[in-house]
Amino acid sequence: MSSKKKKYWKIILVSICVTGLIVAWLGFGEQGLFQLYKREKERRALAEKIRTLAEENRALLDEIERLRTDMKYVESVIRKELSLIRENEVIYRFKDDLEKEGSDGS
Repeated sequence: MSSKKKKYWKIILVSICVTGLIVAWLGFGEQGLFQLYKREKERRALAEKIRTLAEENRALLDEIERLRTDMKYVESVIRKELSLIRENEVIYRFKDDLEKEGSDGS
C-alpha cells in the first residue's frame, strides 16, 4: 500500500472514532438525548399529577363552600358519616343490606 493510502485510511479511522465518541457522548452523556428523554417523561408525569391534584383541590373547595352555605347538605353529610337519625325516624334494615355490610368488613 502506498503511503498516501495509509494516511488516508488513518484519517478516516480517526474521524470514525471521533464521530463515534461524539455520538456516544450526545446520546448517553450527562446532558445527552437519553437523559433528555427521561426528564421529558418525568415532566409529563409531574404535569399529570399537578392536573389531578388541581382537580381534587377544586372539588374540595366546592365541598367546603357547600358545607358553609347549604345546611341540607351539612345534615346529609352528618347523617351519612355518623349514622345519625332524626327524632321519630325509623331505619329499616333488610337482609340484603346486612349481608353487604358483613362482606365489606363492617
